[in-house]
Amino acid sequence: MASDYAGYPRRETDPGTDHSQVWNWARNETLGKKRIVVAPQNEAELQSVVAACGGNVRIMGSKMSSGRMLKLTAPDDMLVDLQHLSGLIALTEDSATFAGGTPLHEVYEVLAGVGRMLPSSPGVIASQSLAGALATGTHGQGLRQSSIADEASEIRMVLADGSVATFDRDHPWFHAVQLGLGALGVVTQVILRTQPLQIYTCFKNAVSADTLEEDLLHWNRDFALSKAWWFPNENQVHVWAAREASEEEIQQYRDNNEELVTQEATSDAMNDTVEQTLEHMRSDTKIVDENGKPFRTVTRFKDFSDVTGDVYQVFCRGIATPQINVEIGIPLARTAAVIKKIKAWHQETQPHMHYPIILRCTGGSSAWLSPAAGEETCFFGFVVYYAEDGSLSEEGVNFLLAVEKLLAEEGGKPHWGKYFDASLYDWAAIYPQWAAFKKVREALDPQHKFANAFIDGLLKEAQR
Repeated sequence: MASDYAGYPRRETDPGTDHSQVWNWARNETLGKKRIVVAPQNEAELQSVVAACGGNVRIMGSKMSSGRMLKLTAPDDMLVDLQHLSGLIALTEDSATFAGGTPLHEVYEVLAGVGRMLPSSPGVIASQSLAGALATGTHGQGLRQSSIADEASEIRMVLADGSVATFDRDHPWFHAVQLGLGALGVVTQVILRTQPLQIYTCFKNAVSADTLEEDLLHWNRDFALSKAWWFPNENQVHVWAAREASEEEIQQYRDNNEELVTQEATSDAMNDTVEQTLEHMRSDTKIVDENGKPFRTVTRFKDFSDVTGDVYQVFCRGIATPQINVEIGIPLARTAAVIKKIKAWHQETQPHMHYPIILRCTGGSSAWLSPAAGEETCFFGFVVYYAEDGSLSEEGVNFLLAVEKLLAEEGGKPHWGKYFDASLYDWAAIYPQWAAFKKVREALDPQHKFANAFIDGLLKEAQR
């Protein structure tokens, strides 16, 4: 077993470890001393503390990003907790304004409660903060939409000098601010576009991966929302494909008190594949509890059924559990060729995997630093769960290293909030607006107050 390997940190499992430190959600890295955490009560107080800070400032959010995104080390640095800048601020016929620290699940609940929804599909984990989701490019699935940041029509930020600036879609810097890596300022308010709440019926199926290259495109072209889990060892794919529900299906949903409707007919087509996957997971993680969270992320594929519900009930079904998660966006036009390469590589090397490859496609994004910037994109997701003792399977880590290298060579772009090896990417080559983003950063934060060693390294600036 590897304890700290190739940039993937070991997870701390001892709850008694150093209470003076703030840990990220996965407890695999400290973010700084607790004494540097500031939780302003309102925007005015935030302005004051940011202006007065003589060190670096990072925004904690839900702490679900990799620790290096948030880590601070100097005594005069500051971690900002936006828990008090949360909730609905305003509601109009076609928009909703939320404070930056609002958890996504609250955004979804509020909107659904008034019969509205975001035009974008939700990510699977709803405990993220809204500002954090924008900063890292959180996305769902479906070619008719893109990231949550693409539904922002106006973004309000506190800048490094304590002033407040508002950026709407007509502002020349808006598309930098949409996905700013937390390097431009503190997002305090976001106006989001909304639309009437839609009810979807999601059809679930298990199919051979023989024709995945073509099937993936069909699922995404023919259905409003689609997501797939590819099990290369078993040459099988579990696919969810959702369309707007029929009148009859909507009535069935209403009769069920608007709770998710699960059809009585079930399929056991994935059961053998799930059992084989669970064997790998048990061997790798040494987790004794058969109902542990990592196992539940796979056992839900057993005896599956079609469902009807709103987009959040259907797709926001993630089970948050500590893991190393690598996700790489590939232009959709190249996705079929990349799937073929993965198949050939898998057949040749027989890499060790204990979780399927997750495939989610989105439409193009207008955010300069989105992995889906300007083009339809397929996101390839890879997961290795932590073992009971906080270590990682060496074979699993080797798989992640190899598959990321393969996708980087194919022009892939990593999800900013997840794990990636920055040395594999020529940022200026894969992001046409990279230089423009850096110019916006220099204009908004010339002293690089909203930075740390990792952000400075990405943007290739001198570290403080």
